[in-house]
Amino acid sequence: MNLKNKKILVTGGNGFLGSFVIKQLEKLSLRVTAPRSNDFNLTKQENCARLFMYDYDLVIHLAGNVGGIGYNLKNPGTLFFDNLVMGVSLMEEARQAGVEKFVTIGTVCSYPKHTPVPFKEEDFWNGYPEETNAPYGLAKKMLLVQSQAYRQQYGFNAIYLVPVNLYGPGDHFEPEKSHVIPALIKKVADAQEKGQNFIEVWGTGNASREFLYVEDAAEAIVLATQHYNKAEPVNVGAGFEVTIRHLIEDICRIMKFEGEIRWDATKPDGQPRRCLDTSRAEKEFGFKAKTPYHEGLKKTILWYLQNR
Repeated sequence: MNLKNKKILVTGGNGFLGSFVIKQLEKLSLRVTAPRSNDFNLTKQENCARLFMYDYDLVIHLAGNVGGIGYNLKNPGTLFFDNLVMGVSLMEEARQAGVEKFVTIGTVCSYPKHTPVPFKEEDFWNGYPEETNAPYGLAKKMLLVQSQAYRQQYGFNAIYLVPVNLYGPGDHFEPEKSHVIPALIKKVADAQEKGQNFIEVWGTGNASREFLYVEDAAEAIVLATQHYNKAEPVNVGAGFEVTIRHLIEDICRIMKFEGEIRWDATKPDGQPRRCLDTSRAEKEFGFKAKTPYHEGLKKTILWYLQNR
């Protein structure tokens, strides 16, 4: 799809990932609109309809209600409702408005709890997601069902991308909503500020995660928007995994924190392992993550310390 002269709507364009996607699109001198959530609460069907009073050719749907394990445990109903209704309503309104293409951003949380590593797209339906984030993951998963059903019945060009855990400058560091990397960076910075010689970390440290630097994720989304037009979901990741134990050790080393790491095994680990097979993204639209893990960590830590 040649994006030149296309009118592009990006939901969630003022959020963490969205801000980087907007930058990527603007580098290509494209016409982009990113409505603010204060003006358009997308859990209301009438607001989704109101968006399409304007004539858009393309929608990139990034808006979502999302957080870490603690947030997921406290808000399962809200997370299910908000993410399902936003996506379902927006895609239906886009279809009715004659939008040429709809790009949905799913989540690695939709994969079954015990998926063989590396996760292949063919395993997407082979089990129930990990319990702490299942309501969020299943809500997002239904948007794949919708996109494939709309393609089959209406010929609607909807694609579905499955990113891993993202991180980078501008991430959410608030304890209520942060994911693992910003949460751990904040814990270390707080301990240093208070002169504390230990930090407490949830879980056992044995769970693994894959992390994709946010600029790389934005590049992948724009490449898929330009070049991918098939029904099958596509993993978007960096193709490696690191345990939470190694992650916090790396953060402590970069931040020069030599205190004790205390593990609270009464708290959940979440999904045991996460690592994606990223070969489909490379084959279909030429995406391969560029930012080395340690370099991305350093950039994220530096940004937080400068903006703390």
